[in-house]
Amino acid sequence: MAKPKEDFSLKQTKPNISGSKNTTGPLRPHDLVEQMQFMFVKILKAKDLVGPDGPDTCDPYVEIILGNCKGTTKIFEKKSSPEWNQVFAFKKERIQTTTLETVVRDKLNEVSHEMIGKVKFNIGDVPMRVQPDSPLAPQWYRLEDKNGVKLGAGELMLSVWMGTQADEAFSEAWISDAAESAGTAYTRSKIYHSPRLWYLRVNVIQGQDLVLRDKNRKNPEIFVRGTLGNLVLRSRSSPNKNENPMWNEDMMFVAAEPFEEPLVLSVEDKLNPNKEESVCLGRVVIPLQNVMKRVDNAPASARWYNLERPEIAGENKEQKEVNFASKLNARISLDGGYHVLDEATNYSSDLRSTVKLLWRPNIGLLELGILNATGLPVMKGKEKRTDAYCVAKYATKWVRTRTILDSLAPQWNEQFSWDVYDLCTVLTIGVFDNGHIQAGDMAGKAFHPRIGKVRIRLSTLESNRIYTYSYPLVVLQSSGVKKMGEIQLAVRFSCASFFDTLQNYTQPLLPKMHYLNPLSVYQLDSLRHQAAFITSLRLSRAEPPLRKEIVDYMLDVGSNMWSIRRAKANYDRILDLLSGIFALIKWFEQIRNWKSPAATMAFYFLFLVVVFVPKLTLSTIFLVLFLVGVWRCIKRPRHPPHLDAKLSHVDTTNEEELDEEFDPLPSKKTGEVLKRRYDRLRGIAGRMQVVLGDLATQGERVQSLLSWRDPRATMIFVCFCLVACFVTYVTPFQYVLILSMTYVLRHPRFRVGFPSVVQNFLRRLPARTDSML
Repeated sequence: MAKPKEDFSLKQTKPNISGSKNTTGPLRPHDLVEQMQFMFVKILKAKDLVGPDGPDTCDPYVEIILGNCKGTTKIFEKKSSPEWNQVFAFKKERIQTTTLETVVRDKLNEVSHEMIGKVKFNIGDVPMRVQPDSPLAPQWYRLEDKNGVKLGAGELMLSVWMGTQADEAFSEAWISDAAESAGTAYTRSKIYHSPRLWYLRVNVIQGQDLVLRDKNRKNPEIFVRGTLGNLVLRSRSSPNKNENPMWNEDMMFVAAEPFEEPLVLSVEDKLNPNKEESVCLGRVVIPLQNVMKRVDNAPASARWYNLERPEIAGENKEQKEVNFASKLNARISLDGGYHVLDEATNYSSDLRSTVKLLWRPNIGLLELGILNATGLPVMKGKEKRTDAYCVAKYATKWVRTRTILDSLAPQWNEQFSWDVYDLCTVLTIGVFDNGHIQAGDMAGKAFHPRIGKVRIRLSTLESNRIYTYSYPLVVLQSSGVKKMGEIQLAVRFSCASFFDTLQNYTQPLLPKMHYLNPLSVYQLDSLRHQAAFITSLRLSRAEPPLRKEIVDYMLDVGSNMWSIRRAKANYDRILDLLSGIFALIKWFEQIRNWKSPAATMAFYFLFLVVVFVPKLTLSTIFLVLFLVGVWRCIKRPRHPPHLDAKLSHVDTTNEEELDEEFDPLPSKKTGEVLKRRYDRLRGIAGRMQVVLGDLATQGERVQSLLSWRDPRATMIFVCFCLVACFVTYVTPFQYVLILSMTYVLRHPRFRVGFPSVVQNFLRRLPARTDSML
């Protein structure tokens, strides 16, 4: 029985949110999410607590009990007046009791806990706080024993109120549906910021008075090795084979603020041209805090750096004290006029330069409401549970929702916002399973598997309109494409100034330095991987960490790997792009072959009108384009574009192709598998080679018209040009066009079924294939 096809379509939803479909008035906070009611309990401090042996002998903590839900504060040792200042939030729909108890306990040992006192509240008497009301003032409450009798000593300061996720206490609260005693810190909602990245340009110019290890060595291969953190780059060997080498070569690094690691430049001599063995002739350590920062194309000033003498085994004290005068001349600068790319170019969410001085003013506000997900799979096989959370990334701001524990249909209802500086950017939302809950590993070693990802291009959004859709979460695995559920989002782009938004389309896409001093494609690709690595490294050091597999997935780190599936998709995109031209050619052939005599006569009549009234030509073309645009505006797409399974070839690919796509670089495969893939790749490359060769041949034949490579053909063409010169001079241009079109549109009975004279002539011209081996 055939497996039913997955539904990857986009579905419009109607969530119960307060924001209207088209918003023109002032924006309200949290109007893109459904309101969720919570009971907030804020435990501030206690005083006059008495332990078993008197004051300052207890280890107090507070336990909040609300039916089956419990929350616990941190424990203080030997303190009668502790201060906790902790907030707890309990989802109202899960409350199945009428009484809230806050119990102060004394931790006697790992097993025994004794109650000091408690405070009870009737849930029906808890006040409701509505934004923007001021926070509820906390009060002191006298503790009671288990029978409800007031104690002689001991008070607890707290406040209790009903509110929503819009409450400012929500972000730091212990939340009942997103907390476990072992991993509360790893389940909270957090906001992260990518580090500020710079391009570090190192232009090594020359060396001076280098001291070779072997005084008798001739033709040394001297180069410069640059090291920044874990990245090592090297220059080419100097063409000057002496102690004063010259390079004048750039090395590009990516550095992140705050600058933690210095730049190390070492001048080395390659001993064996067939091996990587080299000896250090001198090195210099340069703190990046002292490096010049520039925002324009003005060159950095060159500077001489004194090289430190390397340590040599067996060197005596007198030899070490010899004056070491080797120097290195270099220009080193932090280029802040570029945008440091850390994402795939097609999915960039930020195009601003490093230096804020060059930023254009923002053009609007992007708001995202992450409501819920449905149909998620079980990600933890042993526990048979899923602990899902979302990560959204736009510009340098990353947001992470709280983790909803043990739910295949989690409800987050959290709203975030970003300033927008360019509409040609993409918002990325990913869903992950929290691996810390499974492993209980607070050292950050648990793996967080991906559930799916959604991209939304801002330029496809109408201003001030709320888009509420359910997006399919699709993951490509080695076994094939799999739908992992759906996520419901609400998105709104609010335009600050319509004129500024339109003006944005006339501005350069990247900062000006990318055009004044452009970087090569190879440099950009290498620097992008450096930037992505640094970003993932810094974010993984946050608390809670945004792990490397999450950052790599959101930044599409492996998007440039070879994939037959992706190659097929791009080939289809090119064919689809050219289909309009092919359709136009096919239509003209039908006109030319008189398939419809009325259409051919009408075309010929319009052609005569254009020839005799040429001033209407451009006006007619622009009028037609205007009318087509207006007509298509009526039928324009109303929803953002999303995954096209047919275009992506995810439903037609096979396991062999997917296994190759997921094979890392370098490959882990051996033997027959690699041979088979290599042969297949050779076959594909061979066909591409033939196509490229045919295109080059046609172009070279046109070039050979005047090259005299074929003297007879060139003589014929030159004589034709001379005759055509006189004919077109004495004949009005309009009549030349009419005669040419009349000849092209002549009736098929006046033609022969052979190629034209022009085609025959061009096919006989020589090309450079004769010079190829």
